[in-house]
Amino acid sequence: MEDRAELDSILPYLPLLIGSSRCLLWPSKVVEALEAMSKGPDHSQVNSGQVLSIAISDMRASLSLRDPLAPFSPQGYSLFFDELLTAADSTKWFAEVIPPLANLLLRLPSLLDFHYQNMQAYVYGLRILGPQQPGMVLLSQELIGALLACSLFCLFPVSNRGVKHLPTINFDQLFASLYESYSEKQENKVRCIVHYFQRICSQMPTGFVSFQRKLLSLEYPPSQSSASYPNADFWTKSTLPLCPFQVYSSGLIEDHPTGALEVDFANKYLGGGALHRGCVQEEIRFMISPELIAGMLFLPSMADNEAIEIVGAERFSDYTGYASSFRFTGDYVDKRSVDFLGRRKTRIVAIDALCSPRMNQYKLKYLLRETNKAFCGFLDQSKYSQYKRLFQDNGLSAGQLHQDNKHDGDISRNEVLLNEAPSTSNETNEGGSRMEVVRKSDEKGGQFMDPKNCIGIATGNWGCGAFGGDPELKTIIQWLAASQALRPFISYYTFGLDALQSLAQVSQWILLHKWNVGDLWNMLIEYSSQKSRGETNLGFFAWLLPSLPHCEAAEPAN
Repeated sequence: MEDRAELDSILPYLPLLIGSSRCLLWPSKVVEALEAMSKGPDHSQVNSGQVLSIAISDMRASLSLRDPLAPFSPQGYSLFFDELLTAADSTKWFAEVIPPLANLLLRLPSLLDFHYQNMQAYVYGLRILGPQQPGMVLLSQELIGALLACSLFCLFPVSNRGVKHLPTINFDQLFASLYESYSEKQENKVRCIVHYFQRICSQMPTGFVSFQRKLLSLEYPPSQSSASYPNADFWTKSTLPLCPFQVYSSGLIEDHPTGALEVDFANKYLGGGALHRGCVQEEIRFMISPELIAGMLFLPSMADNEAIEIVGAERFSDYTGYASSFRFTGDYVDKRSVDFLGRRKTRIVAIDALCSPRMNQYKLKYLLRETNKAFCGFLDQSKYSQYKRLFQDNGLSAGQLHQDNKHDGDISRNEVLLNEAPSTSNETNEGGSRMEVVRKSDEKGGQFMDPKNCIGIATGNWGCGAFGGDPELKTIIQWLAASQALRPFISYYTFGLDALQSLAQVSQWILLHKWNVGDLWNMLIEYSSQKSRGETNLGFFAWLLPSLPHCEAAEPAN
């Protein structure tokens, strides 16, 4: 294998060696173990969770992996495969799944070699996509299957992952938690993972999945391919119309019927508690679409100006419930079509909200952080050149995107509101409607606004729940970001949250009055300023429209 920077960056985090001819290879003892397992349980004697955990320990020793596995992980493997599975399902697992998984692992070196050969002319090769490094990794589903098999067998070295702010990648914690603190939700998370391996061993999928690190540049001037991190003045002066807003009181983001960028309510470490005890929105998504876990191998934690977009992950499992009520309910056949790269048209963006922001969430600094975080995720970075030209055509300079914030706390209306009345028409500086802006962009060569390629946003209560954010605030923030990113719509799933019962009424009122992004931002700033000073106990919706039925907003802890 030729010397490649991509391989050099990821090699310390792979369980493989480099041979004298620069070829990737397994240590000989690992090859022996995998070959034995590939011949079936009669040959390898790997016929139970207990024996599997011993085989895992032996392979790790052959790889000189000195970091201990999570306490109780051997007991977790034994509990699941020897007790929680039926005898028939356990026998089938060790006879029909472990052998092909062992074969897949034996092929990992050649799969990686083929991957790098194919990606040689591009910049999509497997590598560490480090902080402040925008880029994309494109992996075949087969290669992802092999990498996740490494996770199942706990073969990834982990000693340096913390230093690089990389998430958990081996499955030892997942199984250890099952034994140490048994819960039905944890058992059903493991059932999703096991089902994924059963599926790919029955029929290996042939598509691809891309993982993209996105950022809003903190440098000025920014590069030609990245937008800058906007300051408050940029949002105040934006005249882009607000996009249509659709409210769903029931349903799930992943079931959205039309093309949309689906929001992952992420931890700054991709996957959050997926491989630990977590079982809320992000973790559930990673369980029903385990290919997402592959990104945890090479994507360090996100900074405030970063987001991660994943396209093509197949869904394998159906489920019901949430958190403690989560249950695997069987197979799911993903019927979404594929694009020219062989990726399923499932687009997921991971954006991490502030955790437990309390009253800080009403300060300008943090409003800006959250709005820019969503904007980073929602902006189509691949079409940035057209996006930048659109802003230039509308009289906004690149400098207005650059962060030069002077405010770190409360802010008054006079400091941020425009010195003119709120807009009464859905116009831009050029006097056209939103679709006119779209049309002119297309006429000038921009393809990203082609209606056939317009991808909206499917989201919900991002940064709320366990993260402690104000649902009304977060709703408006996401609407602002989606509109500024020129998304054609935002579909919002409230999951029946009482605080958002009037969301449809409020959003329609705002659209009826033809507010633009700047108008809504400025009202949000004024409300937040009053909230910070203790001048109102109302939620944003009731503050904006006093005629709405309302109760006083719950007070965040100081």
